[in-house]
Amino acid sequence: MRKSRGLLLVSALAAVTVTGTSAQAQSAADFYKEKGLTIMLGHPPGGSYDLYARLAAEYLKKYMPGNKNILIQYKPGGGGVIAVNYFYANAPRDGSMLGLFPESIAHSQLMEPKIARWKVQDMTYIGSFASVGSAIVIRSGAKAKSVADLKTIEATAGCTSKASQSYQFPAVMRALGGYKIKLICGYKGSKAFVLAAERGEVDMVASAWNNWRSSGKHYLTSGKMKVLVQTGLKRDKELPDVPLMQEIISNPQAKKVIEFVSSGAAVGRALIVPPGVPADRIALLRGAFDKMIKDKDMLAMAEKRGAVIDPASGSELQDIIGKILSAPKEIVAEAAKAMH
Repeated sequence: MRKSRGLLLVSALAAVTVTGTSAQAQSAADFYKEKGLTIMLGHPPGGSYDLYARLAAEYLKKYMPGNKNILIQYKPGGGGVIAVNYFYANAPRDGSMLGLFPESIAHSQLMEPKIARWKVQDMTYIGSFASVGSAIVIRSGAKAKSVADLKTIEATAGCTSKASQSYQFPAVMRALGGYKIKLICGYKGSKAFVLAAERGEVDMVASAWNNWRSSGKHYLTSGKMKVLVQTGLKRDKELPDVPLMQEIISNPQAKKVIEFVSSGAAVGRALIVPPGVPADRIALLRGAFDKMIKDKDMLAMAEKRGAVIDPASGSELQDIIGKILSAPKEIVAEAAKAMH
């Protein structure tokens, strides 16, 4: 009987080992065969976040085990801050939820730690559809017609919240360049403050160029609005004659601050997972994203919808985030001061 019990125990342990090894080897694929994906946005429908989330929802599933539908969950507020805080603290850490958040979340973490209660270094990027720079646009009926005019003529700028780039970039122009810009926040998303500019409630708005070229191009081609300044570390190929913000500022230190603030453009519209997601599931998601971003049908649909595709891998994004987080403290402090 002792011998039989020993054999049974050895057999049971062997079975557990084999089963555990098998589960470990197939856990990611098996998991996604049973579970679908949700993409959380910190902005309402209609903007560039929604544009890229819908592309992901339609085409990423093609390369995921089980080919299940991907849902989009909207949690707008605070320029994306509400969603990122929730995502970091409460999102399932099993790989079933992705986020598509502002490219500036690493900057917010450094400059506004009391509001931005997350650590982006604990999260993992899956991949980016495209880099994104903001275009600061002024309506044709505004008294100020040029960047030079803003030195002497006040213009109002619409924004969502102080955590959004719709606020931050005009605020930096005002603080570091001496431009006369009055900020009016409280609009619920880029669509709302663009409509406010069309109605004449505000004179200027800052929004992603990806958004302007997809859903707001008619404002520019009709002459109702024009781009004054763009942000980023290099001029967008579609805006070769529009100056970068650092190009309209003369102070060398201020230029460095603006370059720091603009460095998130390289992150762009990117998918991210919360802390604690198993490595094999991250690898599967990254592999699926890398295949999707080359999918001919997805690329054709992106072109039809006016979505720029200029991808970056998850590992490239982690390197970019690392450089942002290692910025000199004095530059971070000056940027925070300029924004407030």
